[in-house]
Amino acid sequence: MQRYFAKSKLEDKLILYDRDLHHIKNVMRGKLGDEIEVVYENIVHICQLANLDPLELMIISTKTEDREMTTKLTIAISLVNEQKMDLILQKLTELGVSKIIPIKTERSIVKLDDKKVAKKLARWQTICKEACEQSKRTSIPEITTIIDIKELTGIDNSLKLICSLAENSKPLVDYLNKKTDEILFVIGPEGGFSEKEEKNLLANNFLPVSLGKRIMRVETAAIYVASIINYICEG
Repeated sequence: MQRYFAKSKLEDKLILYDRDLHHIKNVMRGKLGDEIEVVYENIVHICQLANLDPLELMIISTKTEDREMTTKLTIAISLVNEQKMDLILQKLTELGVSKIIPIKTERSIVKLDDKKVAKKLARWQTICKEACEQSKRTSIPEITTIIDIKELTGIDNSLKLICSLAENSKPLVDYLNKKTDEILFVIGPEGGFSEKEEKNLLANNFLPVSLGKRIMRVETAAIYVASIINYICEG
């Protein structure tokens, strides 16, 4: 059954986004009586198409689902090109990440001016929403505005980790032996963090993590990290 997220609810009426109305009517070729799932405030509503023009939904039943990670995982990731960023957002969403923080670093290849940021954020949110619908999640990850890497030091999490090539770096599994409610993991750009950036994070309670002998691309590292945390924390 196709899943959508409602943008609001007025009494017993669920209000869908215009993009989804178009999808139901013109792509899925919805007919009267067809059923869809609509998520609002983490509750799944089973709805029937009660009218097509304008499209109206009738709620038949509701249910709760346990599809979210018990560990709240935040990934802070350096800006990459559009194609790679789209892949990262989609796969991190499917893997249950709670929050994604795009960061500017000294070695970031992509530079966005202020005029493009709002448009980018809207696009990224749409990608995450659609990935949630595909993977049957009940909560869309939060995508924050783009911040400078230095601002990460002001974020409180029970466990703060950073990809690092430092000699004292430990495998990710070594930090996940104890249950933790919140994890913030920082992934740098191609070429890694500058020495100044890494020292600043390590001096502010971030712990260095090694991802093994091989050097991964940014998008590979993001999927790798989220997959391991899923496997170990969720079982």
